[in-house]
Amino acid sequence: GHVPEQNRIIGRDAEIKKVGKELEAVVRNEPPSKFIIYGKTGTGKSLVAQSVARRAQRAAGQNGVHVGVVYVDCSHHTTETQVTSAIGRGLNDPDESGFSIPRVGISRSHYYDYLWDTLDELYDAALIILDEIDQLVSNEDSEGGVLMQLTRAREMGKIRTNIGIIAISNKINYRKSLNERVKSSLGDDELVFSPYDGNQLKDILEGRKDAFQEGALAPAVIPRTAALAAREHGDARRAIRILRNAGNIATEEGCEQVTEDHVDRAQKRAEADRLRELL
Repeated sequence: GHVPEQNRIIGRDAEIKKVGKELEAVVRNEPPSKFIIYGKTGTGKSLVAQSVARRAQRAAGQNGVHVGVVYVDCSHHTTETQVTSAIGRGLNDPDESGFSIPRVGISRSHYYDYLWDTLDELYDAALIILDEIDQLVSNEDSEGGVLMQLTRAREMGKIRTNIGIIAISNKINYRKSLNERVKSSLGDDELVFSPYDGNQLKDILEGRKDAFQEGALAPAVIPRTAALAAREHGDARRAIRILRNAGNIATEEGCEQVTEDHVDRAQKRAEADRLRELL
């Protein structure tokens, strides 16, 4: 859940610039873009989206523009009602707005009312990050779903606040599943994040080795970990998991140094961790 500073984000300079270009209008209190980011798991999509959105928020604040940022994982909040509730609660500050938003017990339309009130009461603009959006269950009785509501809320006079949307998906054909009105509202901007290569993974792990005591990692540990993760479509999350597990194994066995053998055994443990998460 940690979002590092930009100087700790490795191998995504071009992607950071592209996302920044999409969001830069919010700094001038103009409407930011609404776009989709594609890429395989562990390629930095969520990381870059959150990091750039937070930077845009800070830069806008220096210009007197109050910007809200909220991140919602649609693999956890899988219905329109849950997503709307999560967005509203993520943006709302009861001390500032004068109301709190209940987690359960009210209808979808009431959650939208709370969201519109929150946006108008507290913000000049909002950046909404919808991760794993392809996991969101569509409702046939809904008018286009949450994307339609968010992209057209200002146009339909529900709010005065500018809204930017970053939709993130592992499925490159996700856009084809949207109805034409949503496609029109969302715009044509799409970014694709390519997998990390072995050298980038190595740099990422070098940036994380300060989690270990100095000298605790054998020289071959990081190259070996990066090579294993590069085989799995360049998944940085997997690389970090293997390195962490290698350290755990070495600690459990009372070793003073993490070795390649620990890395190889950690890869198997990472597979078990992944299966446990999926279950």
